[in-house]
Amino acid sequence: MSPTTLANAFSSDSPATAVIVPGSPALQVSYQKLSADVRAFQQQLANAGVSAQAAVSIALPNTYEFIVSFIAASWQRAIAAPLNPSYKQSEFEFYIDDLSSAIALVPKGAFAQDAAAVRAARKYNAAIAECYYNGTEVVLDVKEAGKLAGKSAPLLSAQPDDVALVLHTSGTTGRPKAVPLTHRNLLRTMKNIQGTYQLSPKDRTMLVMPLFHVHGLLAGFLAPLASGGSVIVPLKFSAHAFWKDFEEFKANWYTAVPTIHQILLKNPIPSPRPEIRFIRSCSSPLSPKTFHELEKALGAPVLEAYAMTEAAHQMTSNPLPPAQRKPGSVGLGQGVEVKILDDAGDEVAQGKEAEICIKGENVTKGYLNNPTANASSFTKGGFFRTGDQGKKDVDGFIIITGRIKELINKGGEKISPIELDNVIAQHPAVSEAVSFAIEDELYGQDVGLAIVVKDGQTLSAGELKTWLTDRLISFKIPKKIFFTDIMPKTATGKIQRRLVAEAMLKKEQPQAKL
Repeated sequence: MSPTTLANAFSSDSPATAVIVPGSPALQVSYQKLSADVRAFQQQLANAGVSAQAAVSIALPNTYEFIVSFIAASWQRAIAAPLNPSYKQSEFEFYIDDLSSAIALVPKGAFAQDAAAVRAARKYNAAIAECYYNGTEVVLDVKEAGKLAGKSAPLLSAQPDDVALVLHTSGTTGRPKAVPLTHRNLLRTMKNIQGTYQLSPKDRTMLVMPLFHVHGLLAGFLAPLASGGSVIVPLKFSAHAFWKDFEEFKANWYTAVPTIHQILLKNPIPSPRPEIRFIRSCSSPLSPKTFHELEKALGAPVLEAYAMTEAAHQMTSNPLPPAQRKPGSVGLGQGVEVKILDDAGDEVAQGKEAEICIKGENVTKGYLNNPTANASSFTKGGFFRTGDQGKKDVDGFIIITGRIKELINKGGEKISPIELDNVIAQHPAVSEAVSFAIEDELYGQDVGLAIVVKDGQTLSAGELKTWLTDRLISFKIPKKIFFTDIMPKTATGKIQRRLVAEAMLKKEQPQAKL
């Protein structure tokens, strides 16, 4: 019988290794042990009052505690809402408030430190609980009961159409959109990924992506588990430790963004080099140059894929050898119907550019509490509009040619320029602010910013950086700042980011770099 939820997506009684957490000593967990720990944590969540469709904000790094708490929340019919543990308080506040989170899970010691996630949870009366592994099980230590005070819930059984995961994606309107993904969505993607790469119990992957990101969670973790394989989970990506752990624990594949591939190419590769079955690249465009360098250096096929949060990650991928793979292409639809549609929702001729649109069981039914975005994001035929411009070549391979929406894609992290504009415009010396994507050798894109300073005011790039550090996570802080007296506008007075970017980059005046 095929699995229908995360509660039966992987073996519960196998002695085979499921998770390895590097360390001194390393933690190696079997499927049997993982299932027991998840069930015990689910009981603790129930005892704390977490019930069906309650949002569980998980502000934990890549750890065994994250893994157990995420799976347990989904088993309890709750909504797992992973968050970047490095967010600032205002960012935590937005996400906790947006989902009316019942509880926030934080690392051991965070409560005593009055960490940003703790302060944010307290502001919205969410329960606050530290999570830690005590060598026997993962403990849920409730520090403040908040809105769950005096409550308890029975152990529940997940249903296929329960929302298991909510992730936010940056929108062109500035306000992040909440993407609900059901167990059915997730299992379909897991099955698609498993099929694309022929994952089996013989495979072991090295996790390099954060688990709060759909790429790491689905392709780097859940799909390998569903295949009976195992996952090596370091606390974070480290170029220094990557190959040591890869070889010691006998990994044979990994998935990452192009930025990480480039970093690995700049660091010594073991000799003899490890046996790698394939390398997957996703979440940001991979240049043909990096593609060829990677294949030559590591002696393994590089498979570029195309994914987004709304599709529970993977939509297309280049196939494994001996099938053809094409540098510069993101491959073929993988368990997903892909069409190139015009503004009216009609399919264009093969080879012609228009919007890449998708349909499949992995695709969300729509954003939470956002009818405007839902109305504009789906075609009359029920296809989801990706916002990416592209075409199909003669073999049906998808080639992405541009971005219709104005998101900045920094190494796979999608950044809303309007969100940045709104924050920067709050500075008392700023009259106008327009952020936009600039090319970057390492990240593919980085953040550029043009500002007009108010009359009679002075502002340096360094001063603005210091001010932004308290308001934005570090990867959103602009790399280049351009000071201008007049912001380029259209004839109707409208600011277009593309025009601003072109004007700023052409300017001969010195650029203030942060």
